[in-house]
Amino acid sequence: MQAIKAWLAGMVAWVTHFAHTSYGTWALFGFSFAESSFFPIPPDPLLMAMAAVHPENALWFATVCTAASVLGGMFGYFIGYKGGRPLLHRWFKSEKVQVVENYYHRYDVWAVGIAGLTPIPYKIFTIAGGVFAINFPRFVLASLLSRGLRFYAEGFMFWFFGPQIQTFIKSYFEWIMIAFAVLLVGGFYFLGVMGKKAIKKGSSQ
Repeated sequence: MQAIKAWLAGMVAWVTHFAHTSYGTWALFGFSFAESSFFPIPPDPLLMAMAAVHPENALWFATVCTAASVLGGMFGYFIGYKGGRPLLHRWFKSEKVQVVENYYHRYDVWAVGIAGLTPIPYKIFTIAGGVFAINFPRFVLASLLSRGLRFYAEGFMFWFFGPQIQTFIKSYFEWIMIAFAVLLVGGFYFLGVMGKKAIKKGSSQ
């Protein structure tokens, strides 16, 4: 677990360094798109780093992040729809697939909203959405609402508070990035634990 946290922390540091480059916005778009279908690191750290440097553009960064994330989710849906269940099992452990399937059976498209707002890995739900062939327009709408709410909340915080939030982020940036890494590991761990319980429950029936 410690090795995973260290690797994720290194990945987060690599992602956020793009905030200080001339192509940060393109990097934000690329990472937001990729995270919705296959990349392990969420775009939030880069969004926050860029918004801290340029708080006046924070809402624009949130727009880029939201648009790319929804497009990436649509791509993940397409991967799942064409590749099917074998691909999902190849990329993720069976217990994670099981808990996602249970979420879809119970909440349908709302499962996408849950994953879009929380540290639960969104990419698993986008691919699974295609695997289980849930209603595509509702899938897109749930992605837009959940990802938009998440990223615009972050962007608005920087846009509204400006210099004050800049000082706070600069002082505690390392701890915030560690928190993101821990939450990301926690999201995968949650799916694993819930999946094992679902498999155990199913085998006992």
